[in-house]
Amino acid sequence: MADALSIIPAAVLRNLADKLYEKRKNAALEVEGIVKQLAAAGDHEKITAVINLLTDEFTFSPQANHRKGGLIGLAAATVGLTSEAAQHLEQIVPPVLKSFSDQDSRVRYYACEALYNIAKVVRGDFIVFFNQIFDALCKLSADSDANVQSAAHLLDRLVKDIVTESDQFSIEEFIPLLRERMNVLNPYVRQFLVGWITVLDSVPDIDMLGFLPDFLDGLFNMLSDSSHEIRQQADSALSEFLQEIKNSPSVDYGRMAQILVERAKSGDAFTRQTAITWINEFVKLGGDQLLPYYAAILEAILPCISDKEEKIRVVARETNEELRSFKAAPGEGFNVGAILAVAKRHLSSEWEATRIEALHWISALLDKHRDEVLSFLSDIVDTLLKALSDSSDEVVLLVLEVHACIAKDTEHFRNLLVHLLQNFQNDNSLLEKRGALIIRRLCVLLGAQTVYRELSIILQKEPDLDFASIMVQALNLILLTSAELSELRELLKHSLVNSAGKDLFHALYASWCHSPMAIISLCLLAQTYQHASTVIQSLVEEDINIKFLVQLDKLIRLLETPTFAYLRLQLLEPGRYTWLLKALYGLLMLLPQQSAAFKILRTRLKTVPPYSFSSEQHWNSFPETSHSKVANHMDSGPDCNQDGIVQDVETMSNGINFASRLQQLQKMQQEHRAQAKSQARVKKASANLTKETQRPEENREQSCTSDTNQPTNPSRMGPGQLQL
Repeated sequence: MADALSIIPAAVLRNLADKLYEKRKNAALEVEGIVKQLAAAGDHEKITAVINLLTDEFTFSPQANHRKGGLIGLAAATVGLTSEAAQHLEQIVPPVLKSFSDQDSRVRYYACEALYNIAKVVRGDFIVFFNQIFDALCKLSADSDANVQSAAHLLDRLVKDIVTESDQFSIEEFIPLLRERMNVLNPYVRQFLVGWITVLDSVPDIDMLGFLPDFLDGLFNMLSDSSHEIRQQADSALSEFLQEIKNSPSVDYGRMAQILVERAKSGDAFTRQTAITWINEFVKLGGDQLLPYYAAILEAILPCISDKEEKIRVVARETNEELRSFKAAPGEGFNVGAILAVAKRHLSSEWEATRIEALHWISALLDKHRDEVLSFLSDIVDTLLKALSDSSDEVVLLVLEVHACIAKDTEHFRNLLVHLLQNFQNDNSLLEKRGALIIRRLCVLLGAQTVYRELSIILQKEPDLDFASIMVQALNLILLTSAELSELRELLKHSLVNSAGKDLFHALYASWCHSPMAIISLCLLAQTYQHASTVIQSLVEEDINIKFLVQLDKLIRLLETPTFAYLRLQLLEPGRYTWLLKALYGLLMLLPQQSAAFKILRTRLKTVPPYSFSSEQHWNSFPETSHSKVANHMDSGPDCNQDGIVQDVETMSNGINFASRLQQLQKMQQEHRAQAKSQARVKKASANLTKETQRPEENREQSCTSDTNQPTNPSRMGPGQLQL
């Protein structure tokens, strides 16, 4: 210290701490001259002493003017050192950097000025302090004082120039600091950071693209900044990087894909759009690198398919198609289970378009990786079954296609129908609203006869008889009305003349026994009219209830549809189809006379001619013996038409044991009646128990009421009581 005091005159030191800038400036010029002389003499020990004096007595002084003088003095000393300043930078730069955080804004301003002058002298030699300088400038860019900000901007431009021309800059050492600062929200700091990223990326020798994953998330974060300028700068930087990625032969897609997936979920539309655009390019360019990230990418894409912004929807759909078209084997990193899990989650999405695409993915996976998907079947089957209750018909149809694809195997086919019936049983609304659609579509996809045969087998063993009856009635209605089941109906019409029809009749009959009206409908469809009449005659009082009459009403109306046109035409030959007439008259007798169905059927029967158009003989020529005539015809022998097709039940049975079938029906109906009686007893007992529970309460209430309201009887008063 003593050497330095002897080197620098006391007057210079006084002026260096003066409150007037001009005096400090002149004193700094004196210091510059002194240091220049010492440098020329090569006396670096004294130069060190001077620098220490300026640092300890001035820049670290509690007096603001001393700190200002110390800063301008250090800059002057550096200028005096010129080319030899590099060896003293370890003494000069740290105190200047420390002054950047000084509480006095003027000191911070002079620190910027001092470092600016120092940098002009040493240029690339102070790159070793770059991280500290960058950190200081990052803070000063958001300084509360406008003058300090302005000075910091000037210094920043100079440092950028020095870095771009230096070959000593280490991007590896700088990136951790940049990554740390990217999370700052201050708009001035963000502008500062984007500016540096852009500058460094423009330097050919600096590979910013290789370190893009380290600060990519920060850039995306800036896209939602409230400042339009910052958003624009961040978008510009990202666009430039994306272009570089397209032209680069080697890119780390994996790390960046994870960042993009998260940003695609952003609440900011611009951020989502940019993220999806990047993902779109990555899917096109990434190839095998992206295979392990397909599930994560799909997780981001599916919601964007239903985005409220059209631009996002368009890019998301394009990306989704591109992703789905890629061919890969599971062993190559393609995780079928993870992708299946993503699709399953999005089947519960509130957006229809997303649910549809999730189903397309499951379908595509089944097509390309069937065995792997079936190994995860237990994880998705419940979700797929629940999806049958979806509000969208398109979703339901796609779900059915997926189910049908799974059910190509016999084992899965039966499981599908079992689970489907369980769903119908647990959710009555599903059967009412979507039952017909589901059954019809499955018949198209898997074959009507196959579906109906299997459903019949399952329903035969159904312990819940009420549900079995409801389900059979639903299946019967679908059979009679759906265009998709026309071939099945045609096959049943020939039950009496070919084995295929007979086998189907037998297969359905067993479960159709749960509903007498379904059996009658089946017999009319199969043209087994005598058996239909026998079934009608076998009905007992318990069978003819409200539910039965509702079903009968539906059947009568169905008889007027094109499905039963052949039956109505057969009425033109009453002599040949007497069992048909008897069956129809039997149904008529069961209907209430005031019902619409009664009037419909009676009107139809009134149109039956008194003779058969297939012969000249009137079958009802003698009105007084018409009933005996019908009876005689019923007892007559076989009669077939020219094609050999059975026209009346008694003509041919094709090996069908109708007596056995009737017993089967009666046995099943006895079970239904027994269950109904049991349920009625339980219901009655429950009602009686409820009444018994309520009765004591009512008695107590009545007792209290009567005691309160009844006037006091004087004769019952005790000796100590007074009557008022």
